[in-house]
Amino acid sequence: MSKLVIDGVNRIFPGVRGAVPTEALKPTSLEVQDNDFITILGPSGCGKSTLLRIVAGLDRPTAGRVLLDGEPVLAPGPERGMVFQSYTLFPWLTVQQNICFGLREKGVPPARQQEIAAHYVGRVGLRGFEHHYPKMLSGGMQQRTAIARALANDPKILLLDEPFGALDNQTRSLMQELLLGIWEQDRKTVLFVTHDIEEAIFMANRVVVMTARPGRIKCDLAIDLPHPRHYTIKTSPEFSAYKARLTEEIRVESLKVT
Repeated sequence: MSKLVIDGVNRIFPGVRGAVPTEALKPTSLEVQDNDFITILGPSGCGKSTLLRIVAGLDRPTAGRVLLDGEPVLAPGPERGMVFQSYTLFPWLTVQQNICFGLREKGVPPARQQEIAAHYVGRVGLRGFEHHYPKMLSGGMQQRTAIARALANDPKILLLDEPFGALDNQTRSLMQELLLGIWEQDRKTVLFVTHDIEEAIFMANRVVVMTARPGRIKCDLAIDLPHPRHYTIKTSPEFSAYKARLTEEIRVESLKVT
């Protein structure tokens, strides 16, 4: 069966002080298989982040349901690791302590916490920075820490909401390669929200495009590019063809909100 099932999920935000309610998501359905890496594209305000927050259990749908391994998602849980665009690290904790936070909450013995943290510090290239505080790190290093923290809990599914949106272009490209390399080794199930078409194609094996608000899924495009995926594939004819198709899909929806 599918690891994740989004079944007719609709979200309407009530109006404030008599204002008209806002429908952020039309009834939306999506099946995510084990080991899928799905990127979600769409114009601003189309409900991408709302959908991800519902899957994370941080928001509740007005109608419909989300199932993970057949169980309804009703609240946040350790089986879903979330990484946001902002660097949501605890500023009073070091890199190592941030990565250990969820493990400590789960009651993992301290020695095992340190072992797991050391493993993921190495995976994300932060050796030598274990005892640094977030204010001492660059944006890219803070986001590496956030990804390591999410992975350390060994979630069934990783949810990322424009995690590289605040980074400069060069750092962003390197972070794409880092995360994709981890996925190619571990094959975690991933839902990744982005507004960047090249990023969506490079990272994913499926790109889901949403319509302008109220959002719904417009197309679900399989990305048939080989792995391991090197950054130079972005200049290939196959990559350019996917980019042309998705650029047109997004352009049509963006024009509806201008």
